[in-house]
Amino acid sequence: MTDEEVQDFVTRFAAAWAARDGNAFLALWHPDGTLDTPMVGRPVTGNELASLIEVQKAAAPDFVWQLLDWTRRGDVVIIEWQTTRNVNGARFDWRGVDKFRLKDGRIVEERVYTDTAPLRAFRSGTTLEPITRF
Repeated sequence: MTDEEVQDFVTRFAAAWAARDGNAFLALWHPDGTLDTPMVGRPVTGNELASLIEVQKAAAPDFVWQLLDWTRRGDVVIIEWQTTRNVNGARFDWRGVDKFRLKDGRIVEERVYTDTAPLRAFRSGTTLEPITRF
């Protein structure tokens, strides 16, 4: 892929998140693509993405995804992102990285890397304790 094609992919991916548009996500995916994310208890196939987006919109209607940075090497694209939402009147942010493997400009594999500990602590109402105190 050329740099322009990768930039177009990243732009369309960010736009799909901004619109939270399941069909826009589907257009980015290879029919045999898979998503592996700690946010869902199993691998998700590309054709399930529109349904996953609907579940996410219902659970977090104020969820905002923001592109922070990206890079690529060959058919691998890395996107750094931040998400924000309000829960019980408090702003909650977290960051992560998505690693994509593309084939013919479409996603054949997406792996999400994010620390779920802050999310789990927030969800359970507990305080997140650091592993190392410095």
